[in-house]
Amino acid sequence: MIVAGIQHDIVWERPAENFARLAPMIERAVAAGARLVVLTEMYATGFSMKTDRIAEPIGGPSAGFLADQARANNVWVCASVPERAEPSARPFNQLVLAAPDGSTRRYAKIHPFTFGREHEHYTAGREFLTVEIEGTRCSFFVCYDLRFADEFWALAEQTDCYVVPANWPASRREHWMALLRARAIENQAYVVGVNRVGDGGRLHYCGDSMIIDPFGEIVAQGVDTETVLVANVDPDRVRSVRAEYPFLQDRR
Repeated sequence: MIVAGIQHDIVWERPAENFARLAPMIERAVAAGARLVVLTEMYATGFSMKTDRIAEPIGGPSAGFLADQARANNVWVCASVPERAEPSARPFNQLVLAAPDGSTRRYAKIHPFTFGREHEHYTAGREFLTVEIEGTRCSFFVCYDLRFADEFWALAEQTDCYVVPANWPASRREHWMALLRARAIENQAYVVGVNRVGDGGRLHYCGDSMIIDPFGEIVAQGVDTETVLVANVDPDRVRSVRAEYPFLQDRR
């Protein structure tokens, strides 16, 4: 399966402008053969804590854009959005995965970023999301979840590819790159890490998006500009690496 990671800038708290910027980039990914297109964390607003301004109901405009793009291009599309289950409830930082028929599945970020006070504005999720997409078993996380290896370990046996959209700042870029490779190596699975570029919320983001194979080899990588990363994610490669190096069975 061809996967595309769209490393993009974000216009702060202005979803409609981001929809207009991203539609042509999604078309580029589809033209390159992508069957799964991954955008970033909080792709339509930036990593804002102003939930009174940006939070949307379930199935609001930001989730609707993902579903519309998936349906129009006959592909899978995912990113995270700020969604409230009820008008008075604290929202989730919620990954929305849209299928080619426009239907959606959701994963609420399990680990809000307490250093950035995300936990004061967003509710933590509790459930994992693993979906088989055209023969490839994909498990979905969001940004700060990357630091918690046990969550990835829990899903390793049923996962060929971990997908991690993020807003990871440049000041900790070495952590981002090291952790992406670590999650791939220790779980013998692909990792698709898609980070934003540009400036927002007084932070600078330098991308460093990567697609990494089950042996820890980087097969596609971005730098600090907008780009579309494309790579083949092959479940047969996962099976062969795990068969040759049967490390998962030795976990205790």
